[in-house]
Amino acid sequence: MLAASLRALLAQAIDYAGLFPPAELALEPALQNQGAYLRCPDRWMLGAFVLPVAKFGEARTHLAAFDAQHPLEISALGPKTTKPAEFRRALETVAEAIKEFHNGHKGIVAIRQLEMPLPSGPIAKSLGVARATLGDLALNIFWEAPAESAAKTIEALSGSGAGFKLRTGGVTADAFPDESQVAHTLVTAARHRVPIKFTAGLHHPVRLFHESVGTKMHGFLNVFGAGVLAAEHRWSVAQTQEMLAEEEASAFIFDDEMMRWRDWKISTAQIVARRQLVTSLGSCSFDEPRDDLRALGLFGNP
Repeated sequence: MLAASLRALLAQAIDYAGLFPPAELALEPALQNQGAYLRCPDRWMLGAFVLPVAKFGEARTHLAAFDAQHPLEISALGPKTTKPAEFRRALETVAEAIKEFHNGHKGIVAIRQLEMPLPSGPIAKSLGVARATLGDLALNIFWEAPAESAAKTIEALSGSGAGFKLRTGGVTADAFPDESQVAHTLVTAARHRVPIKFTAGLHHPVRLFHESVGTKMHGFLNVFGAGVLAAEHRWSVAQTQEMLAEEEASAFIFDDEMMRWRDWKISTAQIVARRQLVTSLGSCSFDEPRDDLRALGLFGNP
């Protein structure tokens, strides 16, 4: 039986990013996977499909797996830019593409959010350009910046309604921020009430060393759990970092009433409330996280 607190922690938590490494599927099979996941018993855990705006045109010909009961919910991925003028032009293209794709497939396609890297330079100026360009789009927006500038970016986002996207891994060891950087990001986001989502490197529930990348990978129970507990109990960076470093799966306890990590608790109702700020993670696999949870005895049978 799935504990209500675990379900609350992971509801719609995985934005399926099958197009990206290490899975790196072609668009058609990735969309077929999303269609199948929407019809499986674990669909409650599935979020949006991460689709680069540049692939909207190609996606139009691969929508057979979706209908009004099983729509394709999209997290649109904008391009990386380096200069403010390039960023403005890219935003204009993104806004037009989102409107066109959504309006051309109403009832089948729903574009729920936009995630896009900010360019280098003054953050406030870039955010001003973004507001002017995207103002009439009803989207959840997450701006990505490097981990070392996360706090500054989150402070700039405070009160804007937009969220922050943190890259938590990749295919090489240097792509993984350390626990201190992730902890500082979580605490700053909670303090300023800025929603946060994550991408890459969160395939496994609990922190562990993985030979494929030659370093320790962050666990999604660690990251999501630390996110909601830090917000609930106003944790310091040091306390948050301690939970992110946890490698014992037995330290995480879930039942219908609450989640516990060591001596700390949060009720299921408060997990739901705190998840408004700790939103989702992009993963190239929807199967691996569920398989690992089953191996830990947390998820029930397939």
